[in-house]
Amino acid sequence: EKQLVESGGGLVAAGGSLRLSCAASGFTFDDYVIGWFRQAPGKEREAVSCISSSNNFTYYANSVKGRVTISSDNAQTTVHLQMNNLKPEDTAVYYCAADSVLHRACRGYEPQYWGRGTQVTVSS
Repeated sequence: EKQLVESGGGLVAAGGSLRLSCAASGFTFDDYVIGWFRQAPGKEREAVSCISSSNNFTYYANSVKGRVTISSDNAQTTVHLQMNNLKPEDTAVYYCAADSVLHRACRGYEPQYWGRGTQVTVSS
């Protein structure tokens, strides 16, 4: 079964760090672009970052630029999102998406696969 599973969320104090993971299974990982998104209550879904290893491409939203690093472990078919210097406004459900088309995975334009999300809560 084709699947994306997020992990690594939790409760962290402002200024702390979390490492989120998006594990893919059931499809050819190298053929897909992986995007990270977040959504807080009452807010629209926001693209955070994405990566295409085959195209040597990464994207970071301005809101997280300088604090977030995305990486891909192709052997483990897992994409990681290292988040540092977290702020309360980073609190959201974080989820990953996959699609073979870059803009679908990176902008969230109906990507083929979505994970179920992992909660990140940053306390002040």
